[in-house]
Amino acid sequence: MQTIHDRAALTAILNSFRAAGENVALVPTMGALHDGHLALVADAKMRAARVVVSIFVNPKQFGPNEDFDAYPRRAEADSAKLIAAGVDVLWMPPVDEMYPAGFATNIRVEGLPDRLCGAARPGHFDGVATVVAKLFNQVRPDIAIFGEKDWQQLAIIRRMAADLDLGVEVVGFPTQREEDGLALSSRNAYLTPDERAAAVALPRALEQAARAVEGGEEISAALAAVPSALLKAGFSSVDYVELVAADTLIPLEKLDRPGRLLAAARIGKARLIDNLAVLPN
Repeated sequence: MQTIHDRAALTAILNSFRAAGENVALVPTMGALHDGHLALVADAKMRAARVVVSIFVNPKQFGPNEDFDAYPRRAEADSAKLIAAGVDVLWMPPVDEMYPAGFATNIRVEGLPDRLCGAARPGHFDGVATVVAKLFNQVRPDIAIFGEKDWQQLAIIRRMAADLDLGVEVVGFPTQREEDGLALSSRNAYLTPDERAAAVALPRALEQAARAVEGGEEISAALAAVPSALLKAGFSSVDYVELVAADTLIPLEKLDRPGRLLAAARIGKARLIDNLAVLPN
């Protein structure tokens, strides 16, 4: 695996791949890699001859009171995991490579970022869209793979790539979970043992609500049970619980199309998100 920190070296190795007729898959990450990330890498290896993983903790997607400085950075351990996984290139640009002096461009996908996580984190998805657009332009992948755990992010990236004709196939990969159902996340590292035990209430409450809606229960009633279950389990607050159309993220009043049940809640120092598919009969 080659670890690269500057654009010229990245361009040179990517040009060599393309000269050999090899397609390229990109797995964008912010590091602190876990088995969920490695599942994305494994999927990428099945889809492309060459796999590039990026690690960049993007300051533009963190708000002023969020955890940018505290976000886990484990470059040595991450590199070892990627070598073992058979990754070809690790792209680790410094901040001034991504955002040089005078950088003044912001990418915003209208509508999709305004609700759900975007309501609690103003500007977050603009930062995501901007850095992903830059990564797409730097790597020029044929395929880019993102986890479905952040469904809103996936919808925004798909919309951006289509609207800007970036020519990248954006693939969503199913959320990877612990044995008890908790979604794998770098922020799970913030949880104490007691909080970790309580956190499993999130996927369990969503599963119960999703199956209730699919079984014909009124959507508002099924969703109302989720915050109660989370607060009872030990979560300190619930940012949202919503059933939306899977593609547009528009709230659903009835299950007449494929839906997605999304939630964000806080426990200890962690803000956890999760989502499940909800399908009409």
